[in-house]
Amino acid sequence: MSHPSHWSPSRDFLPDQEQKQAALNYLNEAWAEARHDGVDGDCLAQASLFAAFAELVGTYGEDAVAKFVEGLAARVRSGEFSVVSFKN
Repeated sequence: MSHPSHWSPSRDFLPDQEQKQAALNYLNEAWAEARHDGVDGDCLAQASLFAAFAELVGTYGEDAVAKFVEGLAARVRSGEFSVVSFKN
């Protein structure tokens, strides 16, 4: 992955929603590249979760992240993270 030529650390930050979309685009690109290189999806998912939780713990602390993840089971069960594919 490479940064656009106009990217610089001093550049103004994007609004929150735009940053999230940009981050998701970068992650999708990295994921596709890793899959293309033969990395298993389950390994990618576990490594991604580890990296994400480590970042959150570093930012917000263990107690705040533990409280956040307590609600994940219900969100998973309700289908919030399920991708529905339609076949024509």
